[in-house]
Amino acid sequence: MKTEVRVKDQVVMNAYWKFILPSLIGALLFLVPIKFDGQVTIGVGIFASLLNGLISEFIPVLIIMILGLSASISIFTKVLKPNFILSNKFLKGLFDIGVIGIAARLLGFSVGLMTILEIGPEFIWSRNTGGVVLYDLAPVLLTWFLFAGILLPLLVEFGLMEFIGALVHKFMRPLFTLPGRSSIDCMASWMGAGTVGVLVTTKQYDEGYYTKREASVIATTFSIASIAFSLVVANIVGLGHLFIPFYLTVAIACVAAAVIMPRIPPLSRKPDTYYEPVGQQIDETIPEGVSKWKWGLEKAVEKAQKAPAPKQLLVNGVQTVLDIWLGLIPLVMSLGAAALIVAEYTSLFQIISYPFIPVLEWMQLPEAAAAAKTMLIGFADMFLPPVIGSGIESEITRFVVAALSLTQLVYMSEIGILILRSNIPLSFLDLFVIFIQRTIITLPIIVLIAHFIVF
Repeated sequence: MKTEVRVKDQVVMNAYWKFILPSLIGALLFLVPIKFDGQVTIGVGIFASLLNGLISEFIPVLIIMILGLSASISIFTKVLKPNFILSNKFLKGLFDIGVIGIAARLLGFSVGLMTILEIGPEFIWSRNTGGVVLYDLAPVLLTWFLFAGILLPLLVEFGLMEFIGALVHKFMRPLFTLPGRSSIDCMASWMGAGTVGVLVTTKQYDEGYYTKREASVIATTFSIASIAFSLVVANIVGLGHLFIPFYLTVAIACVAAAVIMPRIPPLSRKPDTYYEPVGQQIDETIPEGVSKWKWGLEKAVEKAQKAPAPKQLLVNGVQTVLDIWLGLIPLVMSLGAAALIVAEYTSLFQIISYPFIPVLEWMQLPEAAAAAKTMLIGFADMFLPPVIGSGIESEITRFVVAALSLTQLVYMSEIGILILRSNIPLSFLDLFVIFIQRTIITLPIIVLIAHFIVF
């Protein structure tokens, strides 16, 4: 009898450790801030930085190879329809794509090739257009997602999201209309990168843990700019000495937007239904008389017990990485460069920003005309407003421009393309409307605080 009890206790302890150890490692890698090389980042970010440092001079060539491989295999699949690709669910989804998708991959390869060789029209390969994508954005995606894709199961497959979800469900649902587990997506973005937060959200939606509305809200509202990137932006506009109040301003504005955005269209009109191929896989209802801690622990252990075997987790992780490398990077190269070309060589964003001039003047912001140029250009890339705004003399105006660029969140060179390529039901028009809404909501908050902080 005693032996049976000991065996049972051992089984229970093993179940708890299966939840605790992987989840603890996942939290340390994705959620805990670490100061490394003078910047605040996360464990995955350190791995990415180290790899980038080791192979930085080869990364552009590697990216061109990835772009060429993606385009050529897609064409090969379309023309010859090889059975070994069409009979494999993963390969078929990656390479058996439509004509528009193939054209985008071909365009991405062409832009990448012209950029690295500096041939063809200069507006395509200049350092401010194709060069930004090839030398700045794509290397980050390449290195970050190599480690994020493979290590992400430690964060989502062993019960950590179930445990945290039960603890914070009581205020997440009434405040943000979201399940408690969404707080993990926010933390992954906050400590690491917005793209990691979107990756977490996409995976959770595909597995039936978020509804269409919840995934749409989280991807566009909770994938906030990281502390590290915010510090870079503050330094670009000469506000490093005000970083703490600067980042607090960004945080306050983002929280306000997170409360309002889910309650207005288009996000409020997204259906509360789950991804059809998998259906609902979650129930956050806590039984009467059971504490949040106990229920969270029980659901976490239950999830950990169902986690795939290590070999399958590795296979899934490699597939995620290949999907990002061969599917997303070509789109970032083509569409990201196109957005930057429009921003750099046309007056489109300047023209559509004219209505902001009287608004900014009414808000008593110096150099309103110069600031207005930066208001909408962030839709192309989050980095553009602070770069353009760095030349503004007024400190309070630079403060507003930089802070607003971080609260707008949705930008097409990276986050937008990642969302559009996912199964989350958000269109290009949805993303543009959400970008405008975030601008309208957060701008007055930032200006009001700026008037108190910057003299």
